Amino acid sequence: MLNHITLMGRLVADPELRRTGSGVAVASFRIAVDRDFAPKDGGERKADFISCVAWRQTGEFISKYFTKGRMIVVDGRLEMRDWTDRDGNKRTTAEVIVDNAYFGDSKRDGDSSYSAPAAPSFGGYSAPTAAPGSDFAMLDDNDAQLPF
Repeated sequence: MLNHITLMGRLVADPELRRTGSGVAVASFRIAVDRDFAPKDGGERKADFISCVAWRQTGEFISKYFTKGRMIVVDGRLEMRDWTDRDGNKRTTAEVIVDNAYFGDSKRDGDSSYSAPAAPSFGGYSAPTAAPGSDFAMLDDNDAQLPF
């Protein structure tokens, strides 16, 4: 069986970081995900609002680097959770349990609150820096630096 979901959308509000009684970090947030199609009558495209939960370091990462309106890519599994409301009615909620989160957009102009973590290094290979004014990374002609 396979339960894997990848979504890209914008945060509806700032993530809410809490801690369990034993100190484990858990971040809750919702993302708005546009549907791939527009209505036939030419109306506005609709969006789905999806609840997400991220635990431990992933939750801390999301609460530190993502704010309302930022584009995020989440990767995880879909879970159905049963709960009882204040009136005693049984409810079911679908939520994404996030395993990984990625930046879906670049740093916004004038947004000084965001600073991305350093590029990862893999076995002596570190990601090359981009050329000024370019969206492409510079590569040396030496293939020995490639990690594969």
